[in-house]
Amino acid sequence: MIEIAQLQKVVQQNSIIDIPELTVAAGSITAVSGLTAPHKETFIQLLTGQTSPTAGQIRLDGLDPHHERAEFAQKVGFLPAENGLYERLTVRQNLDFYCRLYGLPLDRAASMLTQVGLQDKAQIRAQQLSPELARRLALGRALLHQPQVLILVDPFHRSAPATVEIFTNLLRQQAKAGVATLLIADESAALTAVCQTIIIMNQGQYSHSYQPSDQPTPPTHNLPFKIPARLEGKIALVNPADILYATSDDGRTYLHTYDGRIPTHLTLTDVEERLDRSGFFRAHRSYLVNLQHIKEMISYTRDSYTLILDGFQPDDAKPIEIPLSKTAARDLRDLLDF
Repeated sequence: MIEIAQLQKVVQQNSIIDIPELTVAAGSITAVSGLTAPHKETFIQLLTGQTSPTAGQIRLDGLDPHHERAEFAQKVGFLPAENGLYERLTVRQNLDFYCRLYGLPLDRAASMLTQVGLQDKAQIRAQQLSPELARRLALGRALLHQPQVLILVDPFHRSAPATVEIFTNLLRQQAKAGVATLLIADESAALTAVCQTIIIMNQGQYSHSYQPSDQPTPPTHNLPFKIPARLEGKIALVNPADILYATSDDGRTYLHTYDGRIPTHLTLTDVEERLDRSGFFRAHRSYLVNLQHIKEMISYTRDSYTLILDGFQPDDAKPIEIPLSKTAARDLRDLLDF
């Protein structure tokens, strides 16, 4: 298990970390959230033994991470914010290296690749992986030696639903096997779905904790919602599934459906926030696209991209073309894994 008692870290007379008590039992998943960058870095350094506490103690499966570094490496699985992969090695070679380091059979690497959904990427160099797939490989490395304690930093950051599901299933499997898991991450739906306890910090100080299962569900959660749009003398309520894309033009926002263009009083950012969980993607600063209606992505040059939707312009029956920025093209590849 993970045990923290009266932990303090003081730097230049400033208290960076102050946690009276934190315990993660075997088979439990707990998250620490609300840490700003300097507090998070210090907390991670304390957990991994890179620095020693000013006061108090940390025990990970009975080990002091600062004074028992070799034993720490054997018993603790660590996923840092930066993946720390060997970029020039293939996906399989990365895991083979750690198998040899831990004295594990090499078939453990093949099994882990399947668990993180990278079995078809085994011969690809790590540097060629998308950020999301590289994150999967880094988690696989952290789990490879079957640790009794897991410390994961921002495991769900910039991950598509498929990766979030893989990570969630793996963490639950580890919990069933008796592993104590501590996540250090910002609050999110993925975090609350997998954790039994979430601890909230404020400027490095323990604030409070809560159990996501005890939190009341808002009455509108998962209920259908619609986007208001102004028509002549009335307000239309548009189903998100009927929206092909939304765009901003001359300070006005429009919803484009199979039936044509409908103005809304909402800004494009307002529409994006309302459609956050409905599969919409910001393709360009002025375009928000329904992912379910993307038919093709065309690359005209290295920096010029266009999305083709499965609808047609109602005036001349031409396919709908949406500009795609270079950054958005990269994000879309990462999101859809192609």
